[in-house]
Amino acid sequence: MNDRISTEAKVFGAASIESWPTGRLLSTAARLVEHAWYDSLENLGLSHAGLVALHHLGEQPLSQAELARRARVNNQNLSRTLERLENDGYIARVRSPGDARRRLVTRTPAGSVIWERAQHLEANMFPPAPETAELRRALLDIIAASPARRW
Repeated sequence: MNDRISTEAKVFGAASIESWPTGRLLSTAARLVEHAWYDSLENLGLSHAGLVALHHLGEQPLSQAELARRARVNNQNLSRTLERLENDGYIARVRSPGDARRRLVTRTPAGSVIWERAQHLEANMFPPAPETAELRRALLDIIAASPARRW
């Protein structure tokens, strides 16, 4: 057993994580990556939900309902995220030129800067390598084949 797996076995209290079922390996890896990702985003002052909202905004303004649909969250949860992003200066909510009753959400220049900084976090966590591309393809296949059609 190599040193890396030996260390991991001690951390997880198992004689060998190599014997774990694939689902357990995948969920454990996902949780570890998720915690590291949240910590990195927190250091930027950004939440994961905020990152998702900034991602879907891109450079075009969207209604809050359309943004919620694209982010696959409900409007109420998105509202809290947008409030924080607006307070931090990363988004602005403006009246729609075509319908004064409607408000559009737009990414500000500061929001674009923080979005770019967050993109570098992922590159640092997962340096480009053939194995990374292979892993991405495998994860996409797992997600596509999943019987849990949540969305």
